[in-house]
Amino acid sequence: MSTLKIVTYNIHKGFSHFNRRMVMHELRDRLRELNADIVFLQEVQGENSEDARCHINYPTQPQHEFLADQIWPHHAYGKNAVYDEGHHGNAILSRYPIVQWDNQNISAHRFESRGLLHCEISISGNVEQLNKQTLHCICVHFGLFKRGRGLQFNALVERIRKLVPESSPLIIAGDFNDWRNHASQLLAKELHLQEVFEISHGIPAPSFPAGMPLLRMDRIYVRGLSIRQEDTHAHNMWNKISDHVALSATLVLS
Repeated sequence: MSTLKIVTYNIHKGFSHFNRRMVMHELRDRLRELNADIVFLQEVQGENSEDARCHINYPTQPQHEFLADQIWPHHAYGKNAVYDEGHHGNAILSRYPIVQWDNQNISAHRFESRGLLHCEISISGNVEQLNKQTLHCICVHFGLFKRGRGLQFNALVERIRKLVPESSPLIIAGDFNDWRNHASQLLAKELHLQEVFEISHGIPAPSFPAGMPLLRMDRIYVRGLSIRQEDTHAHNMWNKISDHVALSATLVLS
């Protein structure tokens, strides 16, 4: 493997703006068009019995399994928010083997359930070659409130320092809810991470709301990889299937 294409997307639980339409089938088609190796997803429903009753053609399996089917054979789902009808959280889909994964609870208060989904992926495709070919991937969806996000950033930094060797390539992607861009300075200083759009354009990509992106909420941070190309997906069909913009990047192992 010389290049790696990744995508991050907040899929809004499989519904369009203001929950007007169930769009899981459109989401699957759009994601497959990007031909990514690894996909970071936020607001993924593992189960929702009420939606399944109310919508025709609602997937019978968890959303991450429906999206991954036949394209991404390896996937992990981190359950964060649990309610009477079901639960939702983050997911990572991968063409390469996920050799181990963990979902760390980083909820700052009882009104927002959040987690860090951390996967170790054997990018050689061979688990026996794990030592030198491990890619660490962390999918995040941080809280809406500044104080809570501060605690969540601290938890992220602590986890990486403890569990991710400096020699291992690392990708952190997801919805940071960080419209004032405090994350980049912190992650660059503490962990030597770089945001892919910031490297090329001097600032993260606008990603919310999808119809008229103004706020720079979604990010892709990397360490131990260089950036060949980055792109936003907010045109044509894309801006009708979530309230967030999908971001993609083609990366090269340094």
